[in-house]
Order: sequence, then C-alpha cells, then structure tokens
Amino acid sequence: MQIAPLTSADRDEWLPLWQGYLTFYESELADEVTEATFARLVAGDGMHGAIARDDGRAVGFVNWLPHPSTWAISPYCYLEDLFVAPGTRGGGTGRALIAHVVEWAKEHGCAKVYWLTQESNATARRLYDVVANDTGFVHYEIDL
Repeated sequence: MQIAPLTSADRDEWLPLWQGYLTFYESELADEVTEATFARLVAGDGMHGAIARDDGRAVGFVNWLPHPSTWAISPYCYLEDLFVAPGTRGGGTGRALIAHVVEWAKEHGCAKVYWLTQESNATARRLYDVVANDTGFVHYEIDL
C-alpha cells in the first residue's frame, strides 16, 4: 500500500471515495462544496489530504487540519475525514492512513491528533479503540 499527498491528478479517483464517505454518513453536499473542499485539500492551505492506493487502485483517503488550542502551546491536529472503500476494510488501510496523519502531526510539532466518529460506527471504532484513547467526550454542534 502507498499513501501520498492528494494532488489535482487524484480528483477522478478521490471523488467516488468522497461520495462513498458522504453516503456512509447519509449526507449530501452541493457540488460546489465538494469542488472547494478538493481544491483546498490539494492546495494544502490549512487543510491537508492524502490518498491510499493498493496495487495502484485508490482505496481510501484521509483529510486533516491543524489548529491552535487553548490547552497547549503546540497546535492540535484534527483528523476530519477518514474513509476506506468497503471491499478493502480490515486490511490495514485505515490504520495506515491514521499513522500517516500522526507522522505528519509529529513532524509539524502538534501536541495531539484527535477525531470524531458516530457512536454506531462499530467497524471503525474497533480500530480506533486499538490505536487511540476514547476520551468519553460527547460532541454537540449548532448549525449556522
């Protein structure tokens, strides 16, 4: 497996994975949001993305962003999106994508890497429980 920073040449392989991710979370985004997201990930302007390939075929992606924290001098790294194609789950792609972000965060002086997932996402949580600590926090939000 190879993991590489997302580039503009990856769009056609990334897009079906992104759509699969949105479908998994029963979400829809306007095309212009998807296009803007991809452009920002490729530009690396505050947001970063990587794509995983197995035998040359795109099988997953991860997106993350660093941000300041009131609880540390160093920035935190928020792993915002992680998706592995259903047919390849359980083969180490998710673990490798998380490790990729952790390595990036270390190289950039981040204090920690964190992420959210749905409580019902049992498949992903089996991996997350091995590679990270469940903090017990409950997530709330207000749409504006």
